[in-house]
Amino acid sequence: MIAAVVPVKSLDASKSRLLPRLGSEGARRLALAMLEDVIEALHAVPEIDVVAVTTPDIEVAATVDETGAQLLLRHDPGLNPSVEAAGVELLPNPDDALLVVLGDVAGVQADDLRRLIRALPKRGVALAPAQDGGTAALLRRPRDVIPANFGSNSAKRHRELCEQAGVTLREIPLRSLALDLDTPEDIDAFLETALGGRRTRRLLHELEQHE
Repeated sequence: MIAAVVPVKSLDASKSRLLPRLGSEGARRLALAMLEDVIEALHAVPEIDVVAVTTPDIEVAATVDETGAQLLLRHDPGLNPSVEAAGVELLPNPDDALLVVLGDVAGVQADDLRRLIRALPKRGVALAPAQDGGTAALLRRPRDVIPANFGSNSAKRHRELCEQAGVTLREIPLRSLALDLDTPEDIDAFLETALGGRRTRRLLHELEQHE
């Protein structure tokens, strides 16, 4: 069994670097559009049995309810504890696989997610790095074979954790997962691609027309 979880923090705390370009309301709308695009891509992967979102935010929860994803509305203890708690709830059998995809990789495509799943060892980790040194997607089997360690430069930390634990790591650079939208430059780079993210793309064009 494979469960996928998308952790989303409070909208009030998200995307501060985009505020000068989008404003607070635009940044909130962008976060929700990206989340919907990520969920849609996850739903399109037949190997994934459960798609869930863990969040402390009521507005995010309302959006999740419309997507068919499972909602885990919880107090936010931090990104990594949230991910691990979601894994325990979604996968009572720790031998099952947990996929974590961040909610701001709006261009993610189902084919790339399937490539990541096919790369997963029977026991080990498959990782899709982000171009900024972070981890865009982390797939573990068993779900706790290494701890989640998302944050700045997390791809390096996940590599080190695999080495320390003697765990097989397969790192798969995937174009549609490499770009997370954190800065105005990321938005420009995203709009120049032909990747997924139809809601995100439509919203960004709409916001820029009203500048």
